[in-house]
Amino acid sequence: MKAGLGYCSLLVLLLTTDVLGQRARPRPKPPTTRKPSPPVPKRPSPSTPKKELEPQEPTDFPPPILGPPSSFADCPRECFCPPSYPNALYCENRNLRKVPIIPFRTHYLYLQNNYIDSVSADSFNNATDLKWINLGNNRVRSIDKQVFEKLPNLLYLYMERNQLKEVPSALPTSLEQLRLSRNQISKVAPGAFSKMEHLVLLDLHHNKISDSNLGKNVFKDLKNLIQLNLAHNILRKMPPNIPNSIFQLFLDRNNIEDIPENYFKDFSNLAFVRLNYNQLSDKGLPKMVFNVSTLLDLHLAHNQLSTVPLFNGHLEHLHLNNNNIESLNGTEICPFKPNGDVHDNDSVPRLRYLRLDGNHLSPPVPMDVIMCFRHLHSIVI
Repeated sequence: MKAGLGYCSLLVLLLTTDVLGQRARPRPKPPTTRKPSPPVPKRPSPSTPKKELEPQEPTDFPPPILGPPSSFADCPRECFCPPSYPNALYCENRNLRKVPIIPFRTHYLYLQNNYIDSVSADSFNNATDLKWINLGNNRVRSIDKQVFEKLPNLLYLYMERNQLKEVPSALPTSLEQLRLSRNQISKVAPGAFSKMEHLVLLDLHHNKISDSNLGKNVFKDLKNLIQLNLAHNILRKMPPNIPNSIFQLFLDRNNIEDIPENYFKDFSNLAFVRLNYNQLSDKGLPKMVFNVSTLLDLHLAHNQLSTVPLFNGHLEHLHLNNNNIESLNGTEICPFKPNGDVHDNDSVPRLRYLRLDGNHLSPPVPMDVIMCFRHLHSIVI
């Protein structure tokens, strides 16, 4: 009897424990159709560096940075006037909104990497001896015409990486270098370079210049021009009336489709031509267009050529990679007929480097190519 009661007590205890355990278990929640709320952004700790945003409005600009005290009474507070260079004025990286008053003694003016959006003549009233101005990487949209009237001795003007929409007017005729790359220039007035016969370098690459923006005689006064850079614009034709003094002509990344037959005929110093990333095809290249005795370096990569164009025997570097060339015939492209005399330098082409990768060619290099170009040090195929 006692054993029976003990058994019943144990059974009641087990059932009670099981019921309590079931009550302790959480019941599953029914699925919800509401979208989960977005996570709350975590605040950066004081030690986490914040990414600086480019200021958009004048109120967002950081305050100008003042230079150290100067021994020159006429030194603007926003600039640095080192005693060891009394003719130089360093105002770069100062968060400037405008050009300060330039002292008379200044020959070299550095204003790059600021927030300047316009250049007024008042700043240059006394700066008649300026020879060098660097206004690169600002926000310049406009320049008073009277600015350059006050600078008859200016030789170098650097204004790359600004927001100019046209070539500044009334530029000094004394200029030797003019750098206007990486602006938004789409207008080149007919007289933009009038009487600038001392200019040797003109850099207009990475703008929005089209054929209609380049008048027929826009470059005619640049009689001593050595380098012209019109790369990365939207030209479809070769620029007209390039001065025959030109030494380097850069036209990469345009939409040029053809070259006139006698385009390079009168160039007496032309040594470097770059026409990479254009739309040139065999049809657009006259047979002897590159037969220029002064030409040393020719770039025609990333075009639509299917054959190797003919070139002069004085050429030393030829870049033809990434075209549609399917065959390489040394007999056809050889500027001279091999005569077997390796010591006769006048009859041996001077080509030293030939790049042909990215075409439809496979090694080995044909023997007639090797026999013709005996100075060839490197060929990429």
